[in-house]
Amino acid sequence: MRLDDERESDNVEDRRGESAGGGINLGAGHFGIGGIVLALVVSYFTGISPSTLLNLASESGVPQSTSQSASAHRPPANDEMATFVSKVLADTEDTWQVIFRETNHSYRDPKLVLFTGRTQTACGAGQAAMGPFYCSLDEKVYIDLAFYQELKTRFKAPGEFAEAYVIAHEVGHHVQKLLGISDKVHAAQERAGSKAQANALSVRLELQADCFAGVWGNRADRMRHIIEPGEIDQALNAATAIGDDRLQQEARGTVRPETFTHGSSAQRVRWFKRGMETGQPAQCNTFKAQSL
Repeated sequence: MRLDDERESDNVEDRRGESAGGGINLGAGHFGIGGIVLALVVSYFTGISPSTLLNLASESGVPQSTSQSASAHRPPANDEMATFVSKVLADTEDTWQVIFRETNHSYRDPKLVLFTGRTQTACGAGQAAMGPFYCSLDEKVYIDLAFYQELKTRFKAPGEFAEAYVIAHEVGHHVQKLLGISDKVHAAQERAGSKAQANALSVRLELQADCFAGVWGNRADRMRHIIEPGEIDQALNAATAIGDDRLQQEARGTVRPETFTHGSSAQRVRWFKRGMETGQPAQCNTFKAQSL
């Protein structure tokens, strides 16, 4: 990616090396570390959305304070990976500011938190095993940069644009929060008559975030020419690698579509490509699509 001359975001918090206490707040209940680990294992290997888990888990709870807020600092200037992430975040900020102005809306920048292992969020305790996730209660994207090594090794999806796609997808969830989409979906999930129906709503939410990531890629490249030849395939490879069907096949040897929460590999690729090809958020309405 051509980011050498791009600015870095001021909205990056570096919590790496710090510890966090507490558990995930589930309304009246509170899960200890054993319950958290079990939930994470299920989430990680079946494709259940970490962001959806965190958001839904905390819907009825009181947002928890984060001890890291006071001690969070900017990443060191010589940290190449943190610099890359900061530049990608800045590019999403600049791009979505323009897109929101086109429809007379105001875009509010999210924060991006770098952490190692475990950290506290307004949605509860976040762990690296969840992969990158977005918490709507504090409007922050959380990422342990060790995930990028796993993206290369376990998921076989290397490349800078694949790494940028991960951030852009989570920022897509922030866009959904600002537009009121995620709140409506979570409310509909609570009213759903079955787990399968709730999962189907989650799939549409996640695919829309993939499409929004594509919208960012389209607009950012048109405005600043940041994508190198062949790099779009890196994001497509990442979308393919983390489809629910691929994850379930690897983890259990079987695929159960009714349990999908992110969408199949083909669906994730299709919606990212739609955003990438059109550059129009209006083309990302997965909730009205007859076929995903």
